[in-house]
Amino acid sequence: MRDPLSSTIKTIQPSGIRKFFDIVSEMKDAISLGVGEPDFDTPWHIRDEGIYSLEKGRTFYTSNAGLKELKVEIARYLDRRYGMTYDYNKEIMVTVGGSEAIDIALRAMLDAGDEVIIPQPSYVSYVPCTVLAGGTPVIVELKEENDFRLTAEDLEAVITPKTKILIMPFPNNPTGAIMEKADLEAIVQVVKEHDLFVISDEIYSELTYVDKHVSIASFPGMKERTVLLSLIHISEPTRRTPISYAVFCLKKKKKKLL
Repeated sequence: MRDPLSSTIKTIQPSGIRKFFDIVSEMKDAISLGVGEPDFDTPWHIRDEGIYSLEKGRTFYTSNAGLKELKVEIARYLDRRYGMTYDYNKEIMVTVGGSEAIDIALRAMLDAGDEVIIPQPSYVSYVPCTVLAGGTPVIVELKEENDFRLTAEDLEAVITPKTKILIMPFPNNPTGAIMEKADLEAIVQVVKEHDLFVISDEIYSELTYVDKHVSIASFPGMKERTVLLSLIHISEPTRRTPISYAVFCLKKKKKKLL
């Protein structure tokens, strides 16, 4: 019988985080730091809201892009918190967790052979999602002497004519590194110079303690180049109920009329 698996899927390695999680879950009194969730139950006032929604029969399909009311609130939050304005109806999509948002963004943007620059250490899903979308991962090793921040010099060194997307995993999982405004300004200059797009994974933005989090999408000319990802349950104690969202304002090149 033929192998039912594709040659691509056979190159994907199992998640090291999940391996660790499975081992720790069998250990008595161990505290697992392997996945992004707190070690307490979701508070009752949040669970009550979920139960209330079920009692009211809110169990039907939503729009593919998510509930209108939720998207409106996400747009208000981004405006209130970061001064960034997005159209809730055309530029915001709700997903089930951050991995789905990463996967959808890459599948929508990549053609076969396009290169995606991925700083590491970082979240384990970037590489397999790139491969499954037909792209080529290009790894940039973040250095301890730079506080695990991405520098413009390290970024420039790996850019080729095939480079299309830069993934920005900051605040970083697992190092905790952040990119401050001055760091991002240098990266923005390189991105614009080489006509790149950015997938900015800002899921841990609410865990920034040095100063207020700065989004790369907030820089002039970057909103149109950036898919911004964030996650509600990282900053709120909604354990095991991850609600993620992607915001984007990518512009298609207009075709010249003959």
